[in-house]
Amino acid sequence: MAALAPRLAGNGGTMKIRELLDAWRDDASDPLTEEQFCVRLPVYDAARLAALSEIFPGRSAEQLLTDLLSASLDELEGNFPYRRGDRVVEHDELGDPIYEDVGLGPRFHELTRKHAARLKASAREDGSDSA
Repeated sequence: MAALAPRLAGNGGTMKIRELLDAWRDDASDPLTEEQFCVRLPVYDAARLAALSEIFPGRSAEQLLTDLLSASLDELEGNFPYRRGDRVVEHDELGDPIYEDVGLGPRFHELTRKHAARLKASAREDGSDSA
């Protein structure tokens, strides 16, 4: 019952869907939060999830959804557009300036770190090692 993307990725911390398919053949687990999310799927998506459950009988629907969501979030994160700020943060090998990214990506990373810290602290307070 785990999100595989952060653990298995070899390309800068993200996992592509093809890698996810390969990973489903293995049994792996990462820590999970105590917080649960309940979703209602459109009929066709539920049918596709059921098909995946039959193709990969060793993985529960919850595992499949968790892994798919993790891979999708990785892909979304990788597609946030760069928006050039005014501040030079470094120079490339040719000496040209590289400007800070003031787009959605840095804000997403900042908020992700904030919520990850909160979830880990909550797990420690509950005496759980699941986050």
